[in-house]
Amino acid sequence: MPPNDSAALEARLLADVLATANRIAIFTGAGISTESGIPDFRGPSGLWNTAKPVTFQDFNSSEEARIESWERNVRLHDMLARSTPNRGHRTVAALVASGRADCVITQNIDGLHQAAGIEDGQVIEIHGTCRKASCLDCGKPYALPDTLARFAATRSAPRCDECGGLIKTATISFGQTMPALPMQQAQAAIAAADLVLVLGSSLRVYPAASLPEQAARQGKRLVILNAEPTPLDGMASLVLHRGIGQLLGDAFDIV
Repeated sequence: MPPNDSAALEARLLADVLATANRIAIFTGAGISTESGIPDFRGPSGLWNTAKPVTFQDFNSSEEARIESWERNVRLHDMLARSTPNRGHRTVAALVASGRADCVITQNIDGLHQAAGIEDGQVIEIHGTCRKASCLDCGKPYALPDTLARFAATRSAPRCDECGGLIKTATISFGQTMPALPMQQAQAAIAAADLVLVLGSSLRVYPAASLPEQAARQGKRLVILNAEPTPLDGMASLVLHRGIGQLLGDAFDIV
């Protein structure tokens, strides 16, 4: 079968699943943002292959680790300033606007779902966001551009001007406790859905990956659209290994 026919068939299959769903829970990972120029974590040129993650414990105990973390924040901020939502993000926003889904559960910290037009309250960021910062001790919020400017001027990890505590971006680092409220909101969204649509997640990072896994174990339909195989492919009713933007966009156009 010619490649274009194969793509059209897969778009039709996905469209049929979307059309028969009453309520969709959308779960996104780094793979949906690669088409916007943001590297994923586990791919051949992924971020984890080029830089070891700074753990929460290291951030708290080592000034060197904190400086490395803030240097990465500067590079990430510059990258995101040049990035815009792609067709995948826009189609997810269209699914939410259509009422087929009422929120998006995302592992991503880049804010591109909001940039695509989804309201903040409809994006459940289970791994936090790199768009905000706050003091780890007293919780005082800090504007990220101002905090990055402070770091650039001093080359030392920013500290709170209220209590002297460490300031950190609102991302969830390895070893840091997952935020309770977003996980509760995500679990509720999964429980209310009859279809879980996974877009661009390796489904290897827990407890995040437990959300679609639990849905499949509860008998809900699970659809996975990801470049590489995932550990949950055997539990899914439909698995598609193709670019997210084109396939999801074409499927939505059919619906």
